[in-house]
Parts: sequence; structure tokens; C-alpha cells
Amino acid sequence: MTKGYVTMSQREVGRLEVIRSVATRQLRQADAAQQLDLSIRQVKRLVQRYRRSGAAGLVSGHRGKRPNNAIADETREAIMVLVRSRYADFGPTLACEKLQACHQYAVSSETLRQWMIAEGLWQPKRRKQARVHQRRPRRPCRGELVQIDGSPHDWLEERGPRCTLIVFIDDATSQLLALRLVPAETTRAYMETLSAYLAQHGRPVALYSDKHSIFRVNHPDHEGELTQFSRALRTLDIEAIHANSPQAKGRVERANQTLQDRLVKELRLQGIDNLEAANVFLSTFMVQYNARFAVAPQTTVDAHRTLLHNPDELALILCLHHTRKLSKNLTFQFHNREYQIQTEGQGYRLRRAAVTVCEAFEGSVSVIHQGKPLAYRLLAEGEPPTPLDDEKSVHHRVERAKARQAEQPRYKPALDHPWRRRTISDTSSAAT
Repeated sequence: MTKGYVTMSQREVGRLEVIRSVATRQLRQADAAQQLDLSIRQVKRLVQRYRRSGAAGLVSGHRGKRPNNAIADETREAIMVLVRSRYADFGPTLACEKLQACHQYAVSSETLRQWMIAEGLWQPKRRKQARVHQRRPRRPCRGELVQIDGSPHDWLEERGPRCTLIVFIDDATSQLLALRLVPAETTRAYMETLSAYLAQHGRPVALYSDKHSIFRVNHPDHEGELTQFSRALRTLDIEAIHANSPQAKGRVERANQTLQDRLVKELRLQGIDNLEAANVFLSTFMVQYNARFAVAPQTTVDAHRTLLHNPDELALILCLHHTRKLSKNLTFQFHNREYQIQTEGQGYRLRRAAVTVCEAFEGSVSVIHQGKPLAYRLLAEGEPPTPLDDEKSVHHRVERAKARQAEQPRYKPALDHPWRRRTISDTSSAAT
């Protein structure tokens, strides 16, 4: 307020007109109270203040004064010391949660955001113009539709190797149902994650994924053929649905963005530097994440179904299947190895029969014919074939080769090596 002028808010200007009408007896106090949504006693007070001080009497007396609930300067400085030392690259919302959970400082995320902006620790982001996509409503029941995806990222930062997070998230609740850190996004990674998921929750109605070759055969000449993962889903009676765009499975894509922020920082605070310890911690992290972000489903019905296979049968389903044809001697070739089927009697009925070779990821082999296992023995063993990689696993393969080569001693030629003999003879001729 300056001399000769009164600074008023829009609300106070509107109140002034009504109070002036009451003071000049052009409006009744009861009608003024109804217009201003105040009590008659408060209207009387305002009229008295107007008659005593004029328009200045209607201005709030708290204007320009420090609020009673203002945070003390000492508390603000203590909070900012913690933020600068431990949470400098945290977002305001996550930093606010950590301050309250770990240091018992209760401050709103918006207040902390303004402090971090003033300190140069947070850069305000310009909101991008959103692209309009038709929203698909959530499924009503938990377990009806589970979105799955792999997120390659530097999850362990500089403390460990780059890896991929396999994410299973429920469409109805946004609840994380399975998390697993693996070296690369492969069929084995999804099979092992699915095995842990089935053991904990049961069978979902459908899994929603992208069109990666793990989930679908994309070659036009082989349309309709099943991949190893889709074959396992069909055996378990789980519907496989493939999204046409990342936006179609936006729930898991947005969860990946949140995880790349929050999970990376949680792993840093825990000091975790390897996949084994990280996967142990993920179960605790999922509980915290679901408590923060999961929503209630529209119905309380859980659509998960019980497993119809025992653990041994499930292990055979969730492995790599190959078809081989037996010879007249009941032998077959697999990975440069020759196997001999052992049966009681003559075994004529198995000649030229097609068998399924089930290859577990740890290397063991089982042979099945018409749903029954067959005994066998290994006849001959050759060099294992070179494994195949795609664009999502080749980086892991290169890093593994670099580590193996770094452990091997550097090759040093022998004294009688042709290269050394040539060098010695050249040196001797030059000396003569």
C-alpha cells in the first residue's frame, strides 16, 4: 500500500461494492451476507472497518507479512544441504518422498521444486504439446491383460554392466507383477520371468507385447509359425496380443520411463552393483512402487487362473523345443551331437518317428514322443555351434567377449617363431 493508493485483490474490490451499499443503507446486511457467502456478524465487522478506515479497512491484514506456517530458514538450508549432497539429480517429487521417508522432513513437492530451481538443481521443463491418441479404457479385472516389455538401460550406472529390465505390468491396476534384470532381452529372459510370474500369480488371460521376433515370426514366408515364446503361451492357454505401435501399450512404456528414473536412484542408494543383488532388491521395490502408483480395479474379480501343469511339466514347456526325425537305428543329430534312443524290445515302432528335443537353458536335454519322455545315450560329441544373436543381444555378446579376452594373457611368440628368426637374421646381416 502506497500513500494515496490502496492495493486490493479482485475479490476485495467486489466485496467493497457490496459493503459500500450496506454502509449507505442501499442493501440489507442479510442480503449482503448471502451475496458474499459470509455470516451477518462478519458483514457487520466489515461495515465498521469500512466506516473507520475506508477501502483500506477491507484489505487483508496478513498482506506483506511472513506467514505463520512459513518454513524456517534453518530448516530450508538443512533440506537443501541434503538435496545437494544426496539427491542432486533427483526430481522434486522423488526427492520430497526421500526427505520424508529417510530424514523426516515434511515439505511439499512444489515448494521443493521452487527451491531446487532457485539453487539451479532443477530445470523447469516446457510442457510439450501432446499428440492426441484415442484412449483405450482399462480392463476391469486384474490379470485379464498383462503388458510386457524389455527396457535396456544403464540401470547400475557405472557400478555394473548395462542390462535390460523385463517388466510385466497389469493393465487394470498399473501394478507391477514381475521385474527381472537380465544381461539382454532374449527368449530365455522372458521364459524365466514368465516362470516366476506363473508361480506367484497364476495364468493371465492375455499378454500384450510388441512385434519383436521373440513374440512373433515377422517373415512373410513363414506367417503363422510360432516362436518359442508364443508356442509356450499357446500350450499354457494364454492369449498372445501384439501391439501395432508403442502408444498402444503406453502403460508399460510410461512405467519404463518412471522406472528409469526411480529404480536407478534406488539401486544407487542401496549401493547395488550386480544383477544378483539387484534382482533380490526388486521384490522390495515392487511393493513400494505398487503402493505409490497402483490403482484399484473396477471389479474385485481376479482373472488369473490356476496352473494345470506340475513343476516338471512347466519346466519342459518353458524351454526351447526342436523337432528331430529318428533314423532306422533310432539316432538323431542335435547341436553337433549324436543321440541314441534306448527302448525296451526291438523299437521298430520308433523308426522314422518325429520326436521333440527339449533343451533347457542350463544345457540339459530331454526327448519326448507323444507326450512321454524317451531314454537316450550320447554317442558322439562335436564342437557346439556358434550361437545366433539379434540387435538386442549383440551388445551383451560383445561385452562378454571383451571381458573374456581381457582375462587371457597376451600372446607372446616363442623364440624359434618364424617371425623372430627373420628378425634375428636381419639383425645379424646388418651387424656384419
